[in-house]
Amino acid sequence: MSKSSSGKKALAAKERDALLETLQARFEKHPQRHPKLAWADVKQRLESAAPAKLWSLAEMERTGGEPDVVSRDAKSGELMFVDCAEQSPAGRQSLCYDEEALESRKKFKPEGSADGLAASMGVELLDEEGYFAFQRIGEFDTKTSSWLKTPREIRERGGAIFGDRRFGRVFIYHNGAESYYSGRGFRAVLRV
Repeated sequence: MSKSSSGKKALAAKERDALLETLQARFEKHPQRHPKLAWADVKQRLESAAPAKLWSLAEMERTGGEPDVVSRDAKSGELMFVDCAEQSPAGRQSLCYDEEALESRKKFKPEGSADGLAASMGVELLDEEGYFAFQRIGEFDTKTSSWLKTPREIRERGGAIFGDRRFGRVFIYHNGAESYYSGRGFRAVLRV
C-alpha cells in the first residue's frame, strides 16, 4: 500500500481493484449480513469514497479482519463496514487497550495498543452497542475476545471493556486497560 503524491494514504489501482473483488466475493457469500443492500450500490459508494477510506478497508483486510458491510446509516447513508472474521482478527491480537495503558506497563509490554493501531489504520473500535448488533448477524469471538470502545468513566478508573460469545450468549467484561492476551484483539468499524 502506498501514499499518494499529496502524502495521503491511498491504494494503487491494482490494489484497489483486488480489494473490491475481495469485498464483492465476501458480500455475495454472506447476504444475511446486509439483506437490504445491493452490491452495485456498495461498489458505487466505495468508488466515490475518499482514497483513505479504501486504504483503511485494505488495512482491515491485511490484518485479518475480513471486513463486510453490516448496515447502512439511515440518516447519512453511510455504509458500516465491520471486521467479520470468525475470531478476533489475528493480525491485531496481544495488544493492551490504549497508549496510556501501554505507557503504564513497566515490564512485558505488548507491541502496541488496540486504540493506537485502530487510529493508525483510520478506523474505530466497535463499541458495546455495535458489538451486540454485530453478534446478531452471526456467531463471532467464540474462541477469542475483542476490545471494545470503552466509556470514558470506565477508562478513567483504569479499566477497559471487551466482548466475546460463550455458551450461546454474548458477554461484555472488563479488565485493566494495560492487560493483553494472545486471544484478544479488536474489531474495527469504518463508515464509508
